[in-house]
Amino acid sequence: MNTIDLTKQPPRSARARLGGYVLLPRMLDKGRASIAGSNGDYHYNCPLDQRALEFMGIDAESLKAALTTAQGDGEILEWIRAHQLHKRSDAEIALWSAHQDSRTPSDPDTREFFNGMHKAIAPKRDDIVTWADLLDLDDYVTFGGIA
Repeated sequence: MNTIDLTKQPPRSARARLGGYVLLPRMLDKGRASIAGSNGDYHYNCPLDQRALEFMGIDAESLKAALTTAQGDGEILEWIRAHQLHKRSDAEIALWSAHQDSRTPSDPDTREFFNGMHKAIAPKRDDIVTWADLLDLDDYVTFGGIA
């Protein structure tokens, strides 16, 4: 199992793709780290993960169980394709992933949360617009980067 210690480094970017699915590599990193007890402040099956799981039609606990036996990302992708309830075309996956890449806060409460994090981490950065921007920035700062 390819486990990283999320107390020492962040998971892959929310922008990273596997099989065309954005968010999936990050979720796999968090799932593997959770199994190993090295997830730190990262949470498997968080709302972001749930978006991907819902789109694929995969149960979070079933995927986590598969992660305990799968050797790598390719094997897990094969497992997902075999078990997903929602069979998606490459075009559907690409459109969904593009939408997730460009998602911004969509309601006042999430906008307030987003803006609060942005202000706390890097108030002078005017290029932090999407959730992926904010997650990448938060990961960078959390592990010693200067915003």
